Amino acid sequence: MRLLIMGPPGAGKGTQASSIADHYGIVTISTGQLFRDNIQLGTPLGKQIEALIAAGNLVPDEVTNQMVFQRLASPDVRKRGGFLLDGYPRTLEQVEALDGELVRSRRKLQAVIALVADPSQLVERLLKRAEIEGRADDNADSIRHRIDVYHAETAPLLEVYRDRGLLVEVDAMGAVEDVRTRITDALDAKLGHPS
Repeated sequence: MRLLIMGPPGAGKGTQASSIADHYGIVTISTGQLFRDNIQLGTPLGKQIEALIAAGNLVPDEVTNQMVFQRLASPDVRKRGGFLLDGYPRTLEQVEALDGELVRSRRKLQAVIALVADPSQLVERLLKRAEIEGRADDNADSIRHRIDVYHAETAPLLEVYRDRGLLVEVDAMGAVEDVRTRITDALDAKLGHPS
């Protein structure tokens, strides 16, 4: 299976990504984790990323694309025959780059999971998490802003995948296990894959 997962802050994307990947026996590819791994390992890409972040710059699409494509070509992804991308693509340019890479590697996306939740419930959930984890910088205004930015930046990507018939929208609210079941049921129905 070749999947993407998207969702606003607080929707449980990271938690669900690893569960879904385990369920289907595929590899989770998280751009955030790739950035951290490359920096920690001191790879040439990691040094480039670290310098960009230290200077307060965003990592350009070309660098992110290169990092993701290297990971897609790695032996464990090839061996398992599938992946779930978490945190990529984030821009229309990255969608185009991913399309090109998938054509080159003779692979196709099968579904894009979009976690959907009411923003006020997400704010509540993230405020609770901030309190538990002692994140003083997470307040209602900053959380609302992050959610608004997600919707503004991601809406065009969701429309692209909706137009292609790949979008699977799932209610992200509720117990982790319930959300996971909703996702796998929706994917199995769409792709004819037995759970």
